[in-house]
Amino acid sequence: MSGRLYASILQRASSYTLTLFATAPIQYAHLVAVPSSQPRSVHRCHFSSWHTSRSDQLCSSGEESGSGSQNGRQLSTRQDLDFQLSQVQINGILRSNEQTVSVPEFDGRGLSAVRKFESNQLAANTPNEDRRSAATCLQSKGMLFGVFDGHGGWACAQAVSERLLYYTAVAMMPKHSLEELEKCMEHGRPVPPILQWYKHHADFNYRESASLYIDHLRVFWQELLDSEEHGEGMSPPDALDCAFKRLDADISLEAQVPFSNDLMKSTAIQVAFAGCTACVAHVGTDGIHVANAGDCRAVLGVQEEDGSWSALPLSQDHNSQNEAEVERIKAQHPPSEKDTVVTDDRLLGVLMPLRAFGDVRFKWSRELQESILASLESGGDLDSLNLYQYTPPNYLTPPYLDVAPEITYHKLRPQDRFLILGTDGLWDELGSEEAVRLIGEHLSGIHLQAPVSPSERQLKLGQMHELLLKRQARASPALDTNAATHLIRHALGTGEYGDLCQERLATMLALPEDLARMYRDDITATVVFLNSDLAKPHHS
Repeated sequence: MSGRLYASILQRASSYTLTLFATAPIQYAHLVAVPSSQPRSVHRCHFSSWHTSRSDQLCSSGEESGSGSQNGRQLSTRQDLDFQLSQVQINGILRSNEQTVSVPEFDGRGLSAVRKFESNQLAANTPNEDRRSAATCLQSKGMLFGVFDGHGGWACAQAVSERLLYYTAVAMMPKHSLEELEKCMEHGRPVPPILQWYKHHADFNYRESASLYIDHLRVFWQELLDSEEHGEGMSPPDALDCAFKRLDADISLEAQVPFSNDLMKSTAIQVAFAGCTACVAHVGTDGIHVANAGDCRAVLGVQEEDGSWSALPLSQDHNSQNEAEVERIKAQHPPSEKDTVVTDDRLLGVLMPLRAFGDVRFKWSRELQESILASLESGGDLDSLNLYQYTPPNYLTPPYLDVAPEITYHKLRPQDRFLILGTDGLWDELGSEEAVRLIGEHLSGIHLQAPVSPSERQLKLGQMHELLLKRQARASPALDTNAATHLIRHALGTGEYGDLCQERLATMLALPEDLARMYRDDITATVVFLNSDLAKPHHS
């Protein structure tokens, strides 16, 4: 399989002309390969989560040459490709963004439901459009974990990863804690910390917009203080639901109000016109609450009595493969639109996830969009922000998109060992059951093999050899101590018999940036190891 993949990539690299979407900005486009034998005046473009309608899928190519550069970006030719990565280089690429955090069993307020968590990211886009977050709630109980998959650029995923956990934590805080926050703000005193963040050294924040984000978070808690029902704070599911919706409303509002600071204004516009999906888990001693909007996924790893592993999904993907989700969206629009709301497995034929933050092109009225973009165009900011005038096809009765999360609760049991949160780049390569098995066997160090079945005993010699190779592959020792890295390595490097194929992994990791997105997506994985002792009877 790896040999065929390698040959396929070389063939495509040598015979295809690589182009970028000419009328749309780079942050909305992925590179597209088109056979050089076709007419080179116009080419079709293909997008992952976001693309234009088929009538607008046009690209213009430059002159053909041995190696080209367009918009300052170097495009690869066959001569540029080198897939001969050493094991040391492979490990360096895979492990550069990994994170391992051990959590104290007792934090001064009670037992923790989390023993440790391990996380990692591998980019396909340049820059990476995925984000991740992890924090302990200091003014309420539990820990929060999130993965965020951006589309149309990274701007929205960046903002949501910084802000959503704050909105959730504030919503769970009791009124007397919110009053203390407000008094500190009013009198200029240090504000008690709301979250203890666990940041990777490569993570960054929108520092220029920090004051705006704090101001809007303050407005949010002031409204909670004015509510007679807030009292002891919201429950985790109510807090998650409220936080998703409120943050998306703030993102929309910030793109509409004038700012004297040009950088703050441009950031707000980019965040709103880009989009991201989100999957956030609140893990407490009472159980796990998962809020999901889009096609990220949460899966629980369960160890059965016989030592085997099973996957329990704690979220549903919100895409066209989810029939209930498609029907939900169709029900929000007139019957005359039933054939256009979701076409080509995408919202209005354009957007793959059916719930998301930002993406105001699918939420605002046509008039509001034109007004905001016209004001930018008159100031000459449209090109600098990589934005352009475009309305999705059949845009008749907006909004077509919302971010209302689907929330799942699971009460912790002794057999619940870990939780996997991953962006769709992971699940494109691995099924939920396979991911849980990989982490479970990595955790226990035991590779269970099912007994040889009667039908397998009748196999011919060649078939028996294949079966033995598959069994041998499952028993191979792990190369990574970090469980998330272990997942990503297997997601990209698993060979024909379930074995780790060095050549395949090297090929996938060595792809230059203009080819990588054709073969894989950005991948983010966070593995949360649970304190299963909490669920045992003597702790009940």
